Amino acid sequence: MFRRRASEAKHVTTVPGRGQDAGPASPSGAGEAPEPWGPPPAGLDVSAPHPARVWNCWLGGHDFFAADQAAAEEIGREFPHLAETARAERAFLVRAVRFLAGPAKIRQYLDVGAGLPAGGNTHEIAQRIAPESTIVYADNDPAVLLHAKALLASPMLASTPDGTVCYADADLRDVAAVLAGAGSAVTLSRPVALIMLGILGHVEDYGAARSITSQLVDALPAGSYLVIADVVAAHQGISSAQRRYDASARPRYGASAPTPYLLRQPDELTSFFDGLDLIEPGVVPCLAWRPDGRGPDGNSGDASAAYCGVARKP
Repeated sequence: MFRRRASEAKHVTTVPGRGQDAGPASPSGAGEAPEPWGPPPAGLDVSAPHPARVWNCWLGGHDFFAADQAAAEEIGREFPHLAETARAERAFLVRAVRFLAGPAKIRQYLDVGAGLPAGGNTHEIAQRIAPESTIVYADNDPAVLLHAKALLASPMLASTPDGTVCYADADLRDVAAVLAGAGSAVTLSRPVALIMLGILGHVEDYGAARSITSQLVDALPAGSYLVIADVVAAHQGISSAQRRYDASARPRYGASAPTPYLLRQPDELTSFFDGLDLIEPGVVPCLAWRPDGRGPDGNSGDASAAYCGVARKP
C-alpha cells in the first residue's frame, strides 16, 4: 500500500547469480554512528522514515533503519491493521507462488508494486521449486530502486544461475511501461503470473483500476494467472483507521508520503477477476486461502481485512 509515483527515468536491472557475492559494505562516514543494519545505499537519506522500509520492517526484512523501525513500532500501535494485513498478504503470496510454481507449472512472474525485498519474496519461492523461473519486479519508488541496486549482488536477492530476477522502473498506471519492463526478461507469448498485492487502492477511480488490470491481463496469453491481494473495507473500524493513517502520512513521511489508499468492498475486488477462472476457494480473506500452517498469517481481526484471489486466464 506504499507505492506512490512514477520516476522520470525508466530502467531494468538484472540480478546476478548466487555465485556473485557482494563485498563488505564500507562505513557511511567518519564520526557517524552506524545504523544497526549497516550503512544505507549511497545517496539515500535515512534520517526520516520511508513507507516502503516501514513495510519491510513489518515483514521481517533487513532493509530498514532506526527511523523506520521507530515509525513501524509507532504506526503498529496506532494502526494495527497495517502490519497485520501486510503479514497476511505476504503469507498468502508465499502459498500462491507455491501453487503457481508447483501444480500450475508457471515459470514467469510479473510482480507489480513489489516494494523492498523481505522474507518470502516471489523469486525465492518460485526458484526454490523451479530454479529456471524468471521474475520481474516492477516498482516506481526511487528509494525502492536505490535499495534494489545496492542489493543486487547480495545472496538474499540473487537469482539462481538458471533463472532471472529483474527490477523494472514502472508505474502501475503506465501499462505500456509495465509491459515493456516485463518484456525485457519475460516472454509474453508464454504464460505469466501477474501479481498485484496492496497496490490497486492507489488508483482511486474504480473503472480506471479495472481497466489497468484488464489491459495487463489482456497482454498475457491463455494459461496465465492473475494474483491479487488487497485490504478491503471489511468494517467501519478498518475504513476509519485507514483514513486517519492517510491523513497522518504527510507529517510523518514528508516528501516520501504515500498517496491515500482507497479500500474497496469485497465484491468490487472480486470483479477484477471477471472473465477469468477463479482457483478455489475463490476471493476470500488471505487467512482462508489454502492455509497450510507453514507461515504466520496474523491472528487478529485486523488481518482478516486482507482479501485475495488467484485466477487463470482461459
